[in-house]
Amino acid sequence: MIYVTRLNGSKLHINALLVESVEETPDTIITLTTGKKIMVIENSSDVIRAIRHYLRSIGVLAAVTSPTDTQSEGATS
Repeated sequence: MIYVTRLNGSKLHINALLVESVEETPDTIITLTTGKKIMVIENSSDVIRAIRHYLRSIGVLAAVTSPTDTQSEGATS
């Protein structure tokens, strides 16, 4: 779960696994896989950072990202 603030100031926890997209127009709109849209005061970078932190904390981010080594297998210098 990530913690966000609606435009009216109320706090809300949302399930980061249900976030489909985050868009800034200029307010930040989080679209969930259920189709629900939530407008928040945090900027998109902060929301994405919170999602990445949550995914890392439960071990999901490491399973879906590629290794940081950009050199391809078998390549020689």
